[in-house]
Amino acid sequence: LMEAICDNGPVNGTASHAGTSGEENRFTFSPEPSVEDIRRMQAEFTDERDWNKFHQPRNLLLAMVGEVGEVSELFQWKGEVAEGLPDWSDSEREQLAHELSDVFIYLVELAEKCRVDLPQAVLRKMALNRLKYPASKVHGSAKKYTEYKD
Repeated sequence: LMEAICDNGPVNGTASHAGTSGEENRFTFSPEPSVEDIRRMQAEFTDERDWNKFHQPRNLLLAMVGEVGEVSELFQWKGEVAEGLPDWSDSEREQLAHELSDVFIYLVELAEKCRVDLPQAVLRKMALNRLKYPASKVHGSAKKYTEYKD
């Protein structure tokens, strides 16, 4: 369903490298399309097919959960998987790109239907996370914020 929306470059995006401290080898996404571009493409895709009657919040959520299940299947039985997926075939990487795209597209459409400005919500949530998980207190630990002592 969602694979038909757009084909935008290589499976792993644009593997560019930031030149700032500690980010020399960090993967980065390509700058386009933006989340708003994706929202608009998906809205057009849905409108052209008269699918808005099906693409309501509950249905989109359930569809997204199904796609997350498909992502999970790709990792099932592989044990720990190294960053960058060095042991995966090109075909496996392509399938992962498709499934992650499905999850993302459904997430963006769900946010649209619920009137959540996702980029702004992310900024607010990251600010809250910085308060809940101050680097000085949590550095190197995976504990939940409720387990930390002042």
